[in-house]
Amino acid sequence: MAPRGPGGPTSLVPCAAALLLALGVERALALPEICIQCPGSVQNLSEVALFCKTSKLTLHARCCLDQKGTILGLDLQNCSLKDPGPKFFQAHTAIIIDLQANPLKDDLVNTFHGFTQLQTLMLPQNVSCPGGISAWNTITSYSDNQTCQGQRNLCNSTGDPEMCPENGSCAPDGPGLLQCLCADGFHGYKCTRQGLFSLIVFFGILGSTTLSISILLWETQRRKAKAS
Repeated sequence: MAPRGPGGPTSLVPCAAALLLALGVERALALPEICIQCPGSVQNLSEVALFCKTSKLTLHARCCLDQKGTILGLDLQNCSLKDPGPKFFQAHTAIIIDLQANPLKDDLVNTFHGFTQLQTLMLPQNVSCPGGISAWNTITSYSDNQTCQGQRNLCNSTGDPEMCPENGSCAPDGPGLLQCLCADGFHGYKCTRQGLFSLIVFFGILGSTTLSISILLWETQRRKAKAS
């Protein structure tokens, strides 16, 4: 049997293995920015680490991730944060978040828009749980921190059936937050408009307006040129 040349199938195996290894390393390094916002890693005895271990998830830098790379836990304690920052929304899928031992501002309500899965939040002792007592089942204060546990669904606890319009439904939007979603086929202010919003009409009006303004500017420039 003739020996295999350098371009044979056998020589492709190491190349394929190297490529897969490189892709794996690249994927491992491509963490969400919020996970590396603060130097260091999650402490072994922290609540986030214990949650990650008992849930059989993976710790990477400051995050606890599932197999798809979704953030289910975030530990940013002792990171000298005055504000969670613009990348914080990357952790909106988190179930547990630790922000204690940071000089955070007290008002964090708008910071947690969209954090509908959050069930445990640890904060500095002087920072209130977002949404207050009505947004959580339990708020426990300690000497140096406080814990907000069991996010409540305000849509179930408000008791106001007219909170959303007739063609809309209430949906949670984070601790102490809710939103009204229009039913299928309705849109606009208070979900009063029926039917699909016509993009053709919208872009038609936008295009005609832009064209009119362009013609007006061109005519103005032409008159100025003649006058000079």
